[in-house]
Amino acid sequence: MNKLKDIKVAILAENGFEEDELMSPMKILKEQGADVTVVSPRKDSIKSWKGENWGVDLKVDKQVQEVSADDFDALLIPGGVANPDLLRRNEDSVEFTKNFFKAGKPIASICHGPQVLIETNALQGRTMTSFSSIKTDLINAGVKWVDKEVVVDSGLVTSRNPGDLEAFNKKMVEEFAEGKHAYQKTV
Repeated sequence: MNKLKDIKVAILAENGFEEDELMSPMKILKEQGADVTVVSPRKDSIKSWKGENWGVDLKVDKQVQEVSADDFDALLIPGGVANPDLLRRNEDSVEFTKNFFKAGKPIASICHGPQVLIETNALQGRTMTSFSSIKTDLINAGVKWVDKEVVVDSGLVTSRNPGDLEAFNKKMVEEFAEGKHAYQKTV
């Protein structure tokens, strides 16, 4: 099954990404035939967080300053506490993410990952979920927050935590295969 053949996916991540929330979706994306590129503000590699400790080093394919949303069909932003906090402070990462919204390209984000999405000012009126500790942040950004394992809103896929990965991965593949989505709000 190559549902994502010829689909180019950017995985935007920083040090402290939740290991399972990047590695599991990346494995599924590759199995479905997607061309996956790990994008980061950092050069060379980024380090995961697993449980209570640092985990694996992951090779960075491209720095965010070297790429454009035009180079990709879809975007994945994993969670982790440090990862989205570092990304949302990086102007290039925020602009890169914002351009996926502007183009109507699908985005998938899990756990704390939606913190990056808040910085794009593109969430007003969306229905989403996330890790419970950022619920208020999303509501303040204009989101209708719901407590479900996976939520899809016009190509935006969100989930709460690693326990939701099976449902998250399934919906992510579906939305990425569908491609661009129309949404009434412009960024």
